[in-house]
Amino acid sequence: MIKPKQKRTLETRAKLIAQAKACIQEAGYEALRVEDVVAGAGVAKGTFFAHFRDKDALMEILIGAEMDALLDQAAAGAGPTDVEQIISRLHPLHSFVTCERYVFDLILRYSGAAAVAEIGPIAMTFGRYIELVTGWMPLGDYRKDVSADLLAEGVQAFAVQAMALQFCALHQTQRFDKRFARYLKAWLAPVS
Repeated sequence: MIKPKQKRTLETRAKLIAQAKACIQEAGYEALRVEDVVAGAGVAKGTFFAHFRDKDALMEILIGAEMDALLDQAAAGAGPTDVEQIISRLHPLHSFVTCERYVFDLILRYSGAAAVAEIGPIAMTFGRYIELVTGWMPLGDYRKDVSADLLAEGVQAFAVQAMALQFCALHQTQRFDKRFARYLKAWLAPVS
């Protein structure tokens, strides 16, 4: 049985998260302000900070949950057997990651690559991505001179590189999918 104080704490946290989602729906991730969340949830600003250390901590939860849902979607059905199918299956996730520069930057910051003290929801999705793509590698005619998990790590690394270039003024002329396809065709091609 949940104690009344614990139940109230969980309800308050859920209210803050729901209000944050509503604010994001209206104005986007970068525009989210703690003041708007607490006002909409009807709580004091201190209550927000009792639940989340800062805005980015709340964002990590929200963005990590969205990434998890998109990975679930990518995992559904038969696995892709060629580069175009891999790109298509991962497209909704990659589109979300690049929906705003703020989102992309926060994802990179919390990916685990930046030696974050604790592994959070976003870092966990990076592990799931590799596990998912590793499972797809035996399904296609890809190179066999390296392990499936190393191939998957390369897919993820090339995805991050292609996404990063979307935000680079010098490289915005080529669409993400075309650049990503070029990278994957070179990386996954069987070695003769």
